[in-house]
Amino acid sequence: MANVYDFTVKDRKGNEVSLSEYKGKVLLIVNTATGCGFTPHYDPLEAMYRELKDKGFEILDFPCNQFANQAPGNDDEIHEFCTVKFGTEFPQFAKIDVNGETADPLFAYLATEKPFEGFGKGLKMKALDTFANMNNKKFGEKAYIKWNFTKFLIDREGNVIARFEPTVDMDKVKEAVVAAL
Repeated sequence: MANVYDFTVKDRKGNEVSLSEYKGKVLLIVNTATGCGFTPHYDPLEAMYRELKDKGFEILDFPCNQFANQAPGNDDEIHEFCTVKFGTEFPQFAKIDVNGETADPLFAYLATEKPFEGFGKGLKMKALDTFANMNNKKFGEKAYIKWNFTKFLIDREGNVIARFEPTVDMDKVKEAVVAAL
C-alpha cells in the first residue's frame, strides 16, 4: 500500500467507501468508544471539525469495542449516542476491530507507519499503560492500537504524518492539524 487512499472501508450502513474520496484533504483517523474515559474527546474533535472542515479537513471516526468493551452498541446506537450527546457531524464508519487477526487493514497499516511510542509520563499514564498491556496481551504482535481515541494525522497526499495517543492534549492535536492544513 502506498498510502491511505489505497484502502476501502465500510460506512455505518455497510457500504464500501474508498478513502480515495478524501484525496487532497487533511484527515484525522480515530478509533473511538462511547463508554471510555476519553469519550469526552468528541467535544474538541467536533469543535475542530466545525472550525476547519471548510479548509479541507475531515475526521474519520471508527468505533471499536476491543478495549474493555467500551463500545458495545451497534452502529446505529453508537451514531445516535454521538450525534445526540456530542453533536458530531464528521463521518462515522462501521464498528471495526483494530487489533488481532480481525484487525481492519487500515488500522494495521496506520500503526505500522506510526508505531506506539508510549502514553507519556506520570502516574495516570503508567496506569493506562499497565491496563492497556493486560488488555492487548491477547493480540500479541498484532496489538496495533493500545487504547480508544488513538488518532492518526494524514496529510493531503495520503501519508501518515503523526500519531497521537489518547493521552495527548487535544490542543497539541489541533496545532498539528492546523500546521498540516
